[in-house]
Amino acid sequence: MSKRLGILISGRGSNLLAIADAIAAHRLDAEIAVVISNRLEAPGIALARERGLHAVALASKGLDREAYDHQLIDELRRSRVDLVCLAGYMRILSGHFIREFHQRILNIHPSLLPAFPGLDAQHQALEHGVKFSGCTAHFVEEGLDSGPIISQAVVPVLADDTADALSTRILEEEHRIYPEAIGLVLSGQYRIEGRRVRRNLK
Repeated sequence: MSKRLGILISGRGSNLLAIADAIAAHRLDAEIAVVISNRLEAPGIALARERGLHAVALASKGLDREAYDHQLIDELRRSRVDLVCLAGYMRILSGHFIREFHQRILNIHPSLLPAFPGLDAQHQALEHGVKFSGCTAHFVEEGLDSGPIISQAVVPVLADDTADALSTRILEEEHRIYPEAIGLVLSGQYRIEGRRVRRNLK
């Protein structure tokens, strides 16, 4: 039986669609049990419903983080989720939520962590004058973008890059490595040693 994913979004949902496409193409053995947005107007909710996915808009505006996350946990439990995948989810998770799904929350971040955590990573990269940036699939811990790294992809920073242009090229790599990272975690063929995620040799 395929493992069940809970996808959390806040915006357009492009990584959600990349995950759904990987499942449809049999590159990822999983099913999307629920898509949850913390923003009622998120375009990704409509896209999820167009794909026939169970999608829930659970507004977070004005709610205490812990109180909101209790609602989120209840929704994910109802959908019997095995793994939580953040896909452009712009809200910091509470410690309670992270402990509830210990080592069962993944994120994709648009930089080569530990460089440029947090918001506007592409703009940070340009401001610092780096020659390479990229993206990182990682486990979520209570620190900001601090969990063990599963995989990374490198993207060159061009001399005439804007934040939007760099973001577009990084996003292409996010769509490639995130489903692969999810597949590895669902397979169980890995181990975490300190901060290292190692693929088990068969």
